[in-house]
Amino acid sequence: MILVTGGTGFIGSHLLDRLADAGEPVRALVRPTTVRRKTALPRGVEAVSGDLATGEGLAEAARGAGTIIHIAGVLKALTPEDYYRGNTRATENLARAAGRGTRFVHVSSLAVCGPSPADGSVNEDSETRPLTHYGKSKLEAERIVRSLLPQAVIVRPPVVYGPRDTGVFPLLKSISRGVALQIAGGERWLSFIYVRDLVDGILAASTSPQALGRTYFLSHAQPVNWSHLREAAAGIMRRKPLVLRVPMSAAYGIGYLAERWSALTRTPGMVSREKIAEATCARWVCDTSRAATELGFEAKTSLDAGLAETLAWYKEAGWVKY
Repeated sequence: MILVTGGTGFIGSHLLDRLADAGEPVRALVRPTTVRRKTALPRGVEAVSGDLATGEGLAEAARGAGTIIHIAGVLKALTPEDYYRGNTRATENLARAAGRGTRFVHVSSLAVCGPSPADGSVNEDSETRPLTHYGKSKLEAERIVRSLLPQAVIVRPPVVYGPRDTGVFPLLKSISRGVALQIAGGERWLSFIYVRDLVDGILAASTSPQALGRTYFLSHAQPVNWSHLREAAAGIMRRKPLVLRVPMSAAYGIGYLAERWSALTRTPGMVSREKIAEATCARWVCDTSRAATELGFEAKTSLDAGLAETLAWYKEAGWVKY
């Protein structure tokens, strides 16, 4: 039995689809409110109620699970404490419920390392220097997992995109409307991975004997820059967007105003001064060689091919028009 957290989210839903299609016995941890709403899960997936923040129900959910894949986490929050509650303490509660006999796969983030050096990349042995509370809370979660479950596998994806994603979506939606914002200060390079490739990597990490106790970056080997992303998306949608370059000072001002709006509406947003600080870095690039060597994993979907599939899904879902 495989227990998955975050199964109703972007990455988790794709993982559940894959496991269900393969006929694997799988259980999805969901909040009690989600159970009451009877949120749809793929056929054959068992829904179990539990609360990662408090630990309630986790021992029962983990009972009989040979593998636990922990994807759930907080990407945006109103306060720093919300990140540590949703990423650090939630992971600790689950790791304690899992016990040492379970294969535990923890999905972390490139954000734990911070930006990569000029003209270089970070690897699994690089010093961790997270910039944001998100990255710091994920790093603390990694350390707790290592202390409680030394044989756990930690995977660190970079930017993940694909059907159902709402993170990269605002950028693509803006391009569909003929406008592309870019923070001034030169080109930025990033590692990306298409969500279905990430699922392949997570499953490889969950089954490979070599993976026990190891950490892996799961990414496409070739980094891309924002200009390529913009031009590839514009080409697919047959748009010629107006590129508006925003000065850094103005970008931070937008981040501040977004924070104030989130506080007023009590709704966390993806734009904040911390997110702007991440976006102004020249490189967020990771080395994928360890995953290739030890797991035999290579992300096969190019950015152009992944964007074409993603935009086709957005169009069919009515999220963009082109």
